[in-house]
Amino acid sequence: MSSLKTPTFSENPNLHLAISGTYSTGKSTTTEALSIATGIPRTHAKTSRELLVDLVPGKTVMDLNAMELVKLGLRRFEERVHNEARDSAFISDGGVFHEWVYFEARMRVGINPGAPTWVQAIKKVSALPVKHFYQRYTDTLGDITRARAQRTYDAYVHLPVEFDMEPDGHRPVSEKFRRLSDDLLIESLAEMGIPYHIVGGPIPDRIERIIELFGLPLVVPVEEAIEEAQRRVTADIEDLKADARFHDAQRQKSLARRVAWALRY
Repeated sequence: MSSLKTPTFSENPNLHLAISGTYSTGKSTTTEALSIATGIPRTHAKTSRELLVDLVPGKTVMDLNAMELVKLGLRRFEERVHNEARDSAFISDGGVFHEWVYFEARMRVGINPGAPTWVQAIKKVSALPVKHFYQRYTDTLGDITRARAQRTYDAYVHLPVEFDMEPDGHRPVSEKFRRLSDDLLIESLAEMGIPYHIVGGPIPDRIERIIELFGLPLVVPVEEAIEEAQRRVTADIEDLKADARFHDAQRQKSLARRVAWALRY
């Protein structure tokens, strides 16, 4: 928890509130439910799996090389900046420096953190000529996204790792990667000088606590808002799974194709 004063909605009816959290922390459901309950619009970037069907067809996040991850991160950053370019209040699902956190974590753990051991070994070797360049890019991305966050958000809420990770083929299946991402998010919040709170527990408790902390309006009962949020999140996932390009990314690739991907850092 930050020692800085927590802004309230009554003091600032144009409150820009960001909700951070790594994979499988319930962030999408929490932000969607909070938006429905309070009537404050939710902003977000499309998920990686949504963007990849057009950006890098046939691949999951786990298959991407470093330059493809750069492409994905910049596309998500672009979406966040566009969607948050407003003076009125909003609730951001994630915030702009999430893109840096995930790239930095991959630089530390491995560019494909949940890949088989043999793939990770190849990646370490193939990274030798270029890793310094990607680390410099990552550091610059961190500077830009953190500065943007400081200019954009009035406060942050961080959702800690409490739920089991969903192994869906898109999320990195390395628990080490997820824990590191969580640590990087909290460290960044502490360094940026933005008021923040860490709010855990079941989703109903989270929603009620966030509303209390910031004095947010309540226009829809919390339980009703959560039920609708869960329906929307599930519907979005089902719509994506109906896309044939998504199914192509899920299919087991040949050994030759996997080796070719592994050879490219």
